[in-house]
Amino acid sequence: MDEHAAVEALAALAQETRLQAFRLLLRQGPDGLPAGEIARQIGTPPNTMSTHLAILTRAGLIQARRESRQIFYGVELTGFRALVAFLVEDCCGGRPGACAPLLDAALPLAVCTPVTGDRV
Repeated sequence: MDEHAAVEALAALAQETRLQAFRLLLRQGPDGLPAGEIARQIGTPPNTMSTHLAILTRAGLIQARRESRQIFYGVELTGFRALVAFLVEDCCGGRPGACAPLLDAALPLAVCTPVTGDRV
């Protein structure tokens, strides 16, 4: 992740409704929820929620998929892990292994996705 993408992702999360939506979707996992259900659970009008979800999508933190007439949104774990990895990239004087526990605590691979190789 480059600096511009990190700023965009952090800016997307730096708003209360978007942060609530992202955390809700993070709890739901990659399958996500329909847009209307996200709006209902957070207590935001659907048209306003649509704008917030678009911002999170552009930032690479969530993804949308259409099922029939509904649009489901789910967390984009790769994008989120890339953001967390960017934030700790220079941790511990260039010894990223020393920061592995921090990254694992933030988003453990075993909990979210199958382990398929090196961690981000």
